Amino acid sequence: MAEVEEQDITEVEQQDEDVTEILASAENTDEAAAPAEESSDDDAVDVEEHLKDAVEGSLRLKRLLSRDDDEPGKKKRKVTAAEAEKDKKVKLLLIKWGLAQDKVVKHVLDGSSVEDLDELIKSGYVPDKFNEWKTTCELLTRYMCEMREKKLPRGTACDSVAAFAHRWKLDLAKDKVLRTLKHGELRYVLSTYDGTKDLKEVIEEAQNENEVDDYTTASSVPKAPGLAALSRFTRLELIDPMADAAVFGDANLTFALKLAKHRKALGHVGRVIATTFEDLDTLRERYKEIDDSIKTLEQDYFAEVWHGVDCTRIAIDDKFKGLEKSLGAVYYNFPHSGAIGGFFDGHPVVNWRHENLMRLFFRSLRTYVKPGGFVKVASNCGAVGVRFSYIIGGALENEFLHIETVPFLEWHLHRYGRSYGDKRDIYKRPDASNNQSYNAQAADRDMVYCFCYAPTGAKLGPQQVRLPPNLKTLNACTDGPFKSVQGKARENLAQQLHNRFVTEISGTHVG
Repeated sequence: MAEVEEQDITEVEQQDEDVTEILASAENTDEAAAPAEESSDDDAVDVEEHLKDAVEGSLRLKRLLSRDDDEPGKKKRKVTAAEAEKDKKVKLLLIKWGLAQDKVVKHVLDGSSVEDLDELIKSGYVPDKFNEWKTTCELLTRYMCEMREKKLPRGTACDSVAAFAHRWKLDLAKDKVLRTLKHGELRYVLSTYDGTKDLKEVIEEAQNENEVDDYTTASSVPKAPGLAALSRFTRLELIDPMADAAVFGDANLTFALKLAKHRKALGHVGRVIATTFEDLDTLRERYKEIDDSIKTLEQDYFAEVWHGVDCTRIAIDDKFKGLEKSLGAVYYNFPHSGAIGGFFDGHPVVNWRHENLMRLFFRSLRTYVKPGGFVKVASNCGAVGVRFSYIIGGALENEFLHIETVPFLEWHLHRYGRSYGDKRDIYKRPDASNNQSYNAQAADRDMVYCFCYAPTGAKLGPQQVRLPPNLKTLNACTDGPFKSVQGKARENLAQQLHNRFVTEISGTHVG
């Protein structure tokens, strides 16, 4: 029997709550099936020249969703030679697997790179069409994710030396030498080695370097064991005391309170900018203490509290105007694009949202994080929505170096009142006052993925995004909420889901 993929308990609960409502709406309502209006927001948005790169991917994704390439009578775009070659490989796999009519599997393959398709063909992989736990498209999506993850750092705990060794493809012997260095020496090597010199030569330079106390935390205890000292820095959250720190997606603001208290205790003068995706009225429905939390942040810790912030579109958010290159630390704990009733997070019809969330998040940060600034994203290493590879991959694509992965429970800031971040918080909330934190997944598998912004000055190409399914693909889906509906109800449900996707990528909160 195929092994059951690990899933969050709450994912199943959310499906049970939502699927009945969605199906009833699809069967009884034609109004919701009205096509999403072709929005001209992309052209109307006034974006300064230096901010365009930060939001281009988000606007392009909205354009992809707002148009339907399968509209009858629409003139087909001319296919390039490269696209034709890729299409041949997709058809080859579909025929080989006997899935030529499976539109969702085709959607997964169409959204893959040529390199991934070549590796898939070479591997000889064939999805199990008779798996009783997962559909063919889900199995294929998982396999391709795992295939890509083999090229990335592991999703579990990874210290700074292991992350450095993976980045430069160092062998075990060099890894072992790095672990013997003192704090000052190891920090010198990690910050100066660029592959142009032999590692041994750089280590000798580090050992002969005169110690300079520049009165920063980074230059302290230079004779301490290197790896242990660096690990302490990451876990104790010793960030730039002068720079601002931003927190994204902090629904009940308990993490922002924790960070603000921590920074005040250390004598930091940089602000804490606490943001929520939801508007204030929604927060008041879910968290009765929210007004007190906001008051404490603003009056006791002089923090900024902003609502309705989409972390992928901050370049067109007036609240962030003038904050370019000012953030020394950014936090995003347990990112998620929202549950879709009837679908598991790993299903390709909805999973693209989670991958694009991380890609667009890191691209938007390039404009606002100062060089050398830190970004920390906490997530479960076994998550099937926002996979660890989406976090690390999205960071690396945008010149955020992976410097360490810390077990969440070892992080100094881990004791805060986690919430679900959706409507379940109205009636089902962890007891934050007694530190009975969110416990719907294994806490020992929660990680903090740590990155440092290291721009090279090179111009990056357009942000790559995972393609969303079109209406034709949604109508052809036979599982999830589509399993028990036919005819007009199916069309309505597909249009509703498509409209929701457009709404989400426009920065409007749903759920």
